[in-house]
Amino acid sequence: MLRENQRRFKFDWITIILFLLLVGFGYLNILSASHVGEVTNYFDTSELYGKQLIFIGLTFVLIVLILSFEAKFYERFASIIYLVAILALIGLFIFGKDVNGARSWYGIGSMTIQPSEFAKFATSLAVAKYISDLQTNMQTLKDQLRVTAIIFIPALLILLQNDAGSTIVYLAFFFVFYREGLQQVYLIIALSLIILAVLGLKFGIAVTAVIASIIILSTYFLRKKKRGSILQYIVVLVVSIGFSYGVKLFYEHGLKAHQQNRISLWLRLEKDPAKLEKMKKEEAYNLIQSEQAISSGSWTGKGFLQGTRTTGKFVPEQETDYIFSTVGEEWGFLGSSFVVILFVLLIIRILYLAESQKSQFSRVYGYGVASILFIHFTINTGMVMGLIPTVGIPLPFFSYGGSGLWGFTILLFIFIKLDSNKINEW
Repeated sequence: MLRENQRRFKFDWITIILFLLLVGFGYLNILSASHVGEVTNYFDTSELYGKQLIFIGLTFVLIVLILSFEAKFYERFASIIYLVAILALIGLFIFGKDVNGARSWYGIGSMTIQPSEFAKFATSLAVAKYISDLQTNMQTLKDQLRVTAIIFIPALLILLQNDAGSTIVYLAFFFVFYREGLQQVYLIIALSLIILAVLGLKFGIAVTAVIASIIILSTYFLRKKKRGSILQYIVVLVVSIGFSYGVKLFYEHGLKAHQQNRISLWLRLEKDPAKLEKMKKEEAYNLIQSEQAISSGSWTGKGFLQGTRTTGKFVPEQETDYIFSTVGEEWGFLGSSFVVILFVLLIIRILYLAESQKSQFSRVYGYGVASILFIHFTINTGMVMGLIPTVGIPLPFFSYGGSGLWGFTILLFIFIKLDSNKINEW
């Protein structure tokens, strides 16, 4: 009997160790980014590093609570957890607190709670619950639309709260859908639309139309077998050009000025030197300072608490969205590579464990966890280095804040609990 009980609680310590390393290293960088002068009291709750230490302490209490529930609890109550998350998002429109133009927080005394961080694990549970249902077939349009609606509802609510960064994260679930049987054509269409959007903005509609015509018509003449009617290809061409034109119209008339400027800087659209310089001072200030901080770290970095741009507060929001710039300056290329390797190992480990699950619910949820972490990690580090447009999105386990840390912890440790129970699955 003792042996059986021991097997029931066999947690994956590789995943847990990677989590602890990320949280620990993240705290050191929050300490660097938030301290002013000499650090004399690490528990000073008037400083961000003191608050983060409390958040980390409460995280371990949360972990114990998550692991204390039976694994089947999360599958059984997935729909209820999802409903609570949706109601919490809706409640923000009435009781929410505005922070930096986004109505995404509940104010509780001096603290704030961001429901969108918790909606990620709730949506992952709901998606896993629906896909693992015996009557669900991801090959059918009906089920594809229903499971898309599950992710669309929280994504739309978050977008209406002016939090575009958190909305983008929900695209991660299409990796999950693909693993569970979504046809490859959807990914091809999605990739094609992204390319058309970028081409239309960068080179204009005329050039995009020429490129699309060459590719589509070449495909028609090269596919001698099963190429269908040329009319179908012409329709695809017209739709492609129309989509590019629609994206350009939305860019010019649907986006706010600061959103246009971020995309313009990313794609190098602005040709007027005076306007470009003004945009750099206003919209690209954070990015320029971040890039300079990272590049100043060279190979080995300036040392812990020794980053001049970090201690000088040159990089705004360095404790949250731009925390990776602290890593680059103080720990250099080697330290940055270490962080990247930790994240890659964690994501690969989760995918490996997901594939070993006997339960489809656990497998789907595991892929949801890996996909969300991948999107967050890729967008945040890419944003900080100027590889993608600037959006407000935290680096998991690194960025300052209780909501983010707790949300990612719940997301990860629910899967750890599900994985620990796979020996009892049939």
